[in-house]
Amino acid sequence: MKSPQKFTIFHRILHWLMAFAMPVLFITGFLRMYWMNKNEITGIIASKTSAIPKELMTDIAKTIREPMWQWHEIFANVMIVAFLARILYMLTKGIRFPNPFKSNQPFKERLQGFTYVYFYFFVFIAAITGICIEKEFFTPWKDGIETVHKWGVYAFPIFIVFHFVGIAIAEFSSKKGIASKMIGGD
Repeated sequence: MKSPQKFTIFHRILHWLMAFAMPVLFITGFLRMYWMNKNEITGIIASKTSAIPKELMTDIAKTIREPMWQWHEIFANVMIVAFLARILYMLTKGIRFPNPFKSNQPFKERLQGFTYVYFYFFVFIAAITGICIEKEFFTPWKDGIETVHKWGVYAFPIFIVFHFVGIAIAEFSSKKGIASKMIGGD
């Protein structure tokens, strides 16, 4: 019989740091792209007054959303550090998720493995493109890099659905109690 899965305090801290950082990154990115887009804010200002020059309106819009963007950058750093720590932790403790590329893997475990692969690939791409944008690397490809980075607004909800479906499947199968173990330990 397989022993129940144990999550160390370090594993749980990394999980919950990432679980908190991801929605903050998603919300701030979503707001910057849509409701708090500088063009949107500038349009609102312009609809209320014509006394302010367009350049000043753009500066006002950037100033309004700057505190929100600082949160995005702070939590991006938290996410990157937690992600790197988790990768190092997995390498030293051994990978703890099923290999989805193994041909004899049951569907449930293959789905779990692909969800992890999706997550790590998603976070890696978001981190690399975010660093490239922040540090102004590869400026000739800036638009393409920003586009790939913004795909996170669409990729994150897909991951969340996969994650919660996986939790539900685990709770109704042989891994009952896995969610409570991730919250409170063994």
